[in-house]
Amino acid sequence: MSDLHGGGAQTRTKNRNTKRAERPADPPGLPARRAAARLLAAVVDAHTSLDGLTDAEHGHPQFRALDERDRALVRAILVSGLRFRGTIAALIADRLDRPLPANATTLAHILHVAAAQILFLDVPDSAAVDLAVDHAKSDPRTARFSGLVNGLLRNLVREKVKALPAALAATVDAPGWFADRLIAAYGTETAGRIMAAHRHEPPVDFTVRSDPQEWARKLGGAVLPTGSVRLAVLPGPVAELPGYRDGAWWVQDAAASLPARLFGDIAGLRVADLCAAPGGKTAQLALAGAHVTAIDSSQNRVDRLSANLQRLGLRAEVVRADMLQFEPPALYDAVLLDAPCSSTGTVRRHPDVPWTKSPQDVEKLAELQERMLVRALTLVTPGGRLVLSNCSLDPREGEDLRRRVLAALPELADDPLRPGELPFGDRWLTPEGTLRTTPSDLDLGDPAMSGMDGFFAARFRRL
Repeated sequence: MSDLHGGGAQTRTKNRNTKRAERPADPPGLPARRAAARLLAAVVDAHTSLDGLTDAEHGHPQFRALDERDRALVRAILVSGLRFRGTIAALIADRLDRPLPANATTLAHILHVAAAQILFLDVPDSAAVDLAVDHAKSDPRTARFSGLVNGLLRNLVREKVKALPAALAATVDAPGWFADRLIAAYGTETAGRIMAAHRHEPPVDFTVRSDPQEWARKLGGAVLPTGSVRLAVLPGPVAELPGYRDGAWWVQDAAASLPARLFGDIAGLRVADLCAAPGGKTAQLALAGAHVTAIDSSQNRVDRLSANLQRLGLRAEVVRADMLQFEPPALYDAVLLDAPCSSTGTVRRHPDVPWTKSPQDVEKLAELQERMLVRALTLVTPGGRLVLSNCSLDPREGEDLRRRVLAALPELADDPLRPGELPFGDRWLTPEGTLRTTPSDLDLGDPAMSGMDGFFAARFRRL
């Protein structure tokens, strides 16, 4: 009996191997579409960061198995698919006789990946459709829907010129929780402008060591009111641009460059930059003449920070430590806390954020920021300044947080910004003396050159 059983097992294995050998090879481009659908599922179903999934060294194995060209395609599909997720969902729903089954998530991801190519990428429509059909046929969960995939996508190809503008005008490309919180915080009109800005690729900003007009000329950009140099698109890899190797500039969104400027004259002062990596704000503080201690808890981020400072030719003491546990040898004259947050102000460059975060995440991060601010206050010498900043649009992490800590900490005093104090003017100054930017700010007439990250910053003194 055991010999017969063993022989049967060998026969079954042989048959499986024969079937596997007879399976046709994937058509060119299908592995990239499979990877795009798998990563889209990881973002919207498992709330995984797109940057982490597409990291060249530590990203998803299916992504790392692709060549450079296909990796770039996958990332383009995902960025467009997430940036316009509401619009794509509406156009797909309009072409279904009835909604997809609740458990048909794989099918939905295949359709979204194909629609993103048809509507927003320079990919031949026939390739997008045919590969989606091949993808559906190759997966037992979706094989019976291959005809639906073919018919729906071909209909979308025929009607996209008329249907896309109408869908863009009628839909919101954000999950309900995100849109609702924006409206509650900023009102319907401003929230609408913010979400419209999220549909555009952001320009690239540089903080320059000196002479922004000259570097705008060399890089082919324009000087912003903040002094940053802005390019609509990069003319090539960052490391190959003029001035990179000389440390003449670093990439930093215009809004991200503002908090470090709220201290005033810091030449000769001891300044701590908490949560410092990748080091843009550290570089600003060092360039302003401060003796900077840059603190971050991650070794990889500390290494990146040190490398950036070395390229820029700027000096700072770099410390790997948890700032909640950090004990300095002496208190600092000023402390910058650019706290970890929901990153809802960076949706233009990270369109996965609304789909990977939740209201619960905002609450947890606001509580963490409050603990960090309480700890940061103990690192400041009496009379010294403390600046809190983050790239969140949510008042829970900004305006509300400021009010909470002022009410709870008697040794913390408000140090509001005064009209006329900032060299770039008062355009983002609130009545409370804080700084607030949104992606719909800095309208320069051309969407490709307009906007900035959403940032909040408040200034305090330790009594």
